[in-house]
Amino acid sequence: MKQRVCLLTLVTPLVASACILGGESARLERMASTATIHRDDFGVPHVVGVTDASAAFGFAYAQAEDNFWQIEDNFIRAIGRAAEVHGEAALLDDWINRAMDISRLSQEEYNLADQSLRALLDGFAGGLNYYLLRNPTVETRLIDHFEPWYSLAFIRYVYYQRGFLGATRIRLPELVAALEQSMGQEYPNLASLSPGEIPRSEVGSNSWAIGPAKSATGNAMLLINPHLPFFGPSQVYEGHVMSEEDWNFSGYTRFGFPLPYIGFNERLGWMSTDNAADQQDVYTVVFDDPDQPLAYRYGSDHRNAVEWVDTLRVKSGSGVEERTATFRKTHHGPILAVRNDLPLAVRMSKFEEPGWLAQWYAMTKSATLDEFTAVVSSLDMLFGNILYADADGNIFYVYNAAMPRRSEEFDWTEPVDGSDPATEWQGYHPMEELPQLLNPATGWLQNCNGTPFLLTSTGNPDPADFPNYMVREGDNPRHKEARRILEAHDKFTFDEWARSAYSTHVGEAQVDIAELVGEWRRLSGQDLPRAADLTDAVSLLRRWNQASTIESEAMTLYITWGEQRRELTRSGSNIPWTNVVALERATARLGADWGSWRVAWGELNRLQRPHTSGSEPFSDDRPSIAVAGVPSWAGAMFTFNAVAAEGQRRRYGTHGNSYVAVVEFGPQVGARSLHTFGSSADPESPHYFDQAPRYVVGDFKPAWLTRRDVERQAARAYRPGEGP
Repeated sequence: MKQRVCLLTLVTPLVASACILGGESARLERMASTATIHRDDFGVPHVVGVTDASAAFGFAYAQAEDNFWQIEDNFIRAIGRAAEVHGEAALLDDWINRAMDISRLSQEEYNLADQSLRALLDGFAGGLNYYLLRNPTVETRLIDHFEPWYSLAFIRYVYYQRGFLGATRIRLPELVAALEQSMGQEYPNLASLSPGEIPRSEVGSNSWAIGPAKSATGNAMLLINPHLPFFGPSQVYEGHVMSEEDWNFSGYTRFGFPLPYIGFNERLGWMSTDNAADQQDVYTVVFDDPDQPLAYRYGSDHRNAVEWVDTLRVKSGSGVEERTATFRKTHHGPILAVRNDLPLAVRMSKFEEPGWLAQWYAMTKSATLDEFTAVVSSLDMLFGNILYADADGNIFYVYNAAMPRRSEEFDWTEPVDGSDPATEWQGYHPMEELPQLLNPATGWLQNCNGTPFLLTSTGNPDPADFPNYMVREGDNPRHKEARRILEAHDKFTFDEWARSAYSTHVGEAQVDIAELVGEWRRLSGQDLPRAADLTDAVSLLRRWNQASTIESEAMTLYITWGEQRRELTRSGSNIPWTNVVALERATARLGADWGSWRVAWGELNRLQRPHTSGSEPFSDDRPSIAVAGVPSWAGAMFTFNAVAAEGQRRRYGTHGNSYVAVVEFGPQVGARSLHTFGSSADPESPHYFDQAPRYVVGDFKPAWLTRRDVERQAARAYRPGEGP
């Protein structure tokens, strides 16, 4: 930890400015005077600025007040310097980051940005630097001064390095093999030191929209429900920005982004759920000319790779060591892995191009469907299925992606021959060639990470209209359950809309239990004593109404049995009576842990908030609360994915419903929202865990949007830098 020693009350302005570099303290003071942070009863920041840039300044300051540790950690990772803080466990992450050249690309994007976007980024970085200036006792671990391009690097880190790279199906040992060649030494333990850094951690989200025909008030309604991690770089933060430049947007963001990037304004809103759009490909590379080591085969000739050397710094027991790495990239992209002795280059859609943040920014300022779709059509923001609703009653879906045009002669799920010109992309499909649907006759749309060909009950896009490489995902349990709920309900009131979003009906249970019962009955005809041992367990599941509650013993048994069955299936074991064996194992496991297999779901399934990093172990000895939510695979809308904690009987949530908002677009927008824990990561704050009791039962809080409501409902209003 580095504790900065300049104290504003004890030093001259010149000395104070030296702590933040560049003599900018006076400018930051002026910016602070143009922003006001309004905290509501739940500590959620509603930031009002004279300009958009000053709103971003205040938004940064509010984020830093609530979780400075996470902002700094996110940026440390985004600029490829995590090993300086976290040691060798983060070396692979840094090596990939440097190979992808994220810092250079992000600096170039900032330098080329238009005036408004640069002002936004300058304002956000200024807010973070002002936080350090006004809070000199804050201990930083690496970054003493924040640069405006860091947010752009964090976008590339989150979505490309942690996202699209994981979708390539490159395996961790293949990444390590490339690192070892690059650094000229072996790292036998590196793969085991880097769990979760490469695979995409986002596992799903829910989005619904209804038009006037399905609404009791005739107003369109929207559900925004990401299922992101509760800890680490991908956790979310609720916030609201307003300015006198006609900017008013509320929703969620990640620590280090200069604006809420999904949510709603006074006219419209949207949600994005991850899709499986193939926006990345892997190419084998053949270097076959010893006299020209950078020459790689292409067509009937060769091309030359670009090579550069960089130094990575790694924290060790004796200090910080410097280690040199040599990187290469072809015209397809950086070489990031080795498979069967062949280097693998990775190409990702628009990775080197600017525009992701600029598109988000423009989306937040859109006021009509035409404006919104015009912005989205640039396809610079490549994040998932967009589901939209507005005050004019429109609902709209698009399978958002910068989808490369490719030959359908190749299997793009595997590495292709990088020397074959036929594997080159032929530009991108424009938005009008992507699956989309506007105002369906059914009056409703949904996407819960499933196929765009099952968005509603009738009138869906036709898969025959699209190339075979474009859509890879199929149906899934949440996708099915959402369609069941939306089709069955005639007209939703806003209260019903909110309750339905928190449904704990377990969509997969009926079919699963019927399969189990059928197998158990067949067993009874062959081995009655064995079947008799399971009679009580089978009877409990048969009587269950398939609704998850914290009191339900059937829910505990169903989930534990389902996990055992999935484990048997994944192992490939050809075990007779798979369902019965899984139930026997489930009852035995529960009995061993709890003394009985009859355990209430809320005793097992818990919410606890350790350190923001997620590295602090969960503990049965610390306070936690019961949760009725269920794993994504079970198909309930209230998604709560929990893990068994080592040495503990209970399991604790790590990802799932991370922010939930329901929005009605009437003459004045009505909105309610919930965060998993609360707005502050400080255990001493009253807003550390204050939303959790409401979160577990779906008791939404108001999400104020108009300036009048924000000012009237503020529990506290202050300028950045003013005391608590």
